[in-house]
Amino acid sequence: MNPVLSDWTYPPFDQIRDEDFAPAFDTALAEARANIAAIAENPDAPTFENTIAALEGAEAALDRVAGIFYPLAGAESTNAREALQRDLAPKMSAFSSEIINNRALFARIDALDASGLTPEQARMLELYQQMFVRAGARLEGVEAERLTAVKSRLAVLGTEFGQNLLAEERGWFRDLAPEDMEGLPDFVVDAAKAASEERGREGHVLTLNRSLIVPFLQFSPRRELRRVAYEAWVARGANGNDHDNRAIAAETLALREERAKLLGYASFADYKLEPEMAKTPAAVRDLLMRVWAPAKAKAEADAEVLARMMHEDGVNGDPEPWDWRYYSEKRRVAEHDLDEAALKPYLSLDRMIEASFDVANRLFGLEFARLDVPVYHPDVRVWEVTRGGKHVAVFIGDYFARGSKRSGAWCTAMRSQKAGVAPIVMNVCNFAKGTPALLSYDDARTLFHEFGHALHQMLSNVTYGFISGTSVARDFVELPSQLYEHWLEVPEVLEKHARHYRTGEPMPGAMMERLLAALTYDQGFSTVEFLGSALVDLAFHEGAAPADPMAKQAEVLAGLGMPKAIRMRHATPHFSHVFSGDGYSSGYYSYMWSEVMDADAFAAFEEAGDYFDPKTAAKLEKHILSAGGSRDAEELYVAFRGRMPGVEALLKGRGLDA
Repeated sequence: MNPVLSDWTYPPFDQIRDEDFAPAFDTALAEARANIAAIAENPDAPTFENTIAALEGAEAALDRVAGIFYPLAGAESTNAREALQRDLAPKMSAFSSEIINNRALFARIDALDASGLTPEQARMLELYQQMFVRAGARLEGVEAERLTAVKSRLAVLGTEFGQNLLAEERGWFRDLAPEDMEGLPDFVVDAAKAASEERGREGHVLTLNRSLIVPFLQFSPRRELRRVAYEAWVARGANGNDHDNRAIAAETLALREERAKLLGYASFADYKLEPEMAKTPAAVRDLLMRVWAPAKAKAEADAEVLARMMHEDGVNGDPEPWDWRYYSEKRRVAEHDLDEAALKPYLSLDRMIEASFDVANRLFGLEFARLDVPVYHPDVRVWEVTRGGKHVAVFIGDYFARGSKRSGAWCTAMRSQKAGVAPIVMNVCNFAKGTPALLSYDDARTLFHEFGHALHQMLSNVTYGFISGTSVARDFVELPSQLYEHWLEVPEVLEKHARHYRTGEPMPGAMMERLLAALTYDQGFSTVEFLGSALVDLAFHEGAAPADPMAKQAEVLAGLGMPKAIRMRHATPHFSHVFSGDGYSSGYYSYMWSEVMDADAFAAFEEAGDYFDPKTAAKLEKHILSAGGSRDAEELYVAFRGRMPGVEALLKGRGLDA
């Protein structure tokens, strides 16, 4: 039997071959089509059980196949997997359109009402009806056919965009001569050596992986080399080669606008934001602009300080984007006596994983035990998660950068929680490999962030997989992840787990105080680069699609008065959040929308006088982490906190309230 199709409880990685996936998808799609046809053609009157609940199980085999394939395609890509992804994009889109355009099926769903249903079932019905209508179930004839074609093409474009970006990141590297490593701390040198070995080369190389290029930009005194590296980093997807993403971005935006108008919306942003907490583009813009002014003012004041430092070094002119991180790091050392090279030995990957697990144990009673099971790459680790001796989940951690892995960090579920089914949850990161792997504080925060997403999946406790875990509004999904980052700032967590990887000695108290005092350091820079991306994303989708997205990007940034030395965190040609699928399109703002809530949510623990207050943790689990999408996001937050928050806690948390 095809191992991908087997009724596995844990993916049989040791048995799976690339050639297993295509026939597995064919079989699973055929089975799903047959199941859905049976539901649509059922002669009995529609009920929740024979329609909505039946749909929940109709794609069980497809869920198993996709649950293995897509996580592997992102974390351990091969030529065969990339080719199959390209082939699958229109097939999966067509399958989705078949379901939406099944008139008999929609008639059954549309005929149902919430009478006699449980609250969770009523929510399911509401979401199913909303999903079908928003996907075009009420369209007919030429309009329905055109929408199907648009969605199919968008699926292809999203796959191409992501694969182009992976090819760009995989293809660029620069050999580093001994003199090129001047000023680089040992952890950067070790990471450059590991990157070279991963490519089968001698010596050291610089790559476009964030965990390597960012510290290089922080520490290298060689300004011209910083410029070359930075410009290669920000040029991903815009090099005029076969992997150029600019035309893909333009076509994507035009098709999104067409999709929205076919469905009766004024713009794609209006369409996309309707089911989110923000509801309207105006509400998003209001939030972002309330933060923009203080963030820009802080960044401009910081730029003046960095310019003086440059001039003292004999460098004339204003800071350039490849100067900011270098001089900001020097300033951080001078003002906070906080040297990242001295800090990293206390933040080893293994210690930070232990810290994330320990916090989850103290808050929610979870325990983690390593499992000796097959994995898809030797670097992957697997744990069983239990509580009170009972199985809760399987957690997979894949932490190191490699050429076969797309950039960034993310959480996914190979199997989602539902009644009687425990989840298999996966965190993927791109940390630089070392012996041992040492993290920057930002890396450690990323680890906690993704583990917060994992907890949202692992602690999910709903009946139906459709609303489990992170199946919530896009501007709510980042709340658990960003909230969990706060526990990395708790002194007792650092005292216990931030220990020197060689000696086991705890981080010196004075260093910890400086670290915590510097948490809002350079927030002008990081906030401005984020807001630049979020506001460009919103502008792309708020009105008519721009024929030239790069010109529109420049126009938006000029209108904002974007500081010269800061660029968007994600420029259009490598803005995978927005163009590698629909996930964060017109929704990149959601990180900040969620941050408004996470700052306020952590304050609940501070107000309780205990960062691990059992009552507050229990409320957090009940109303946020276990609830999935079983209720409206605002209703869930108010149930936890008693009210919705304002922007003040966010500004204070970023040090922008002065």
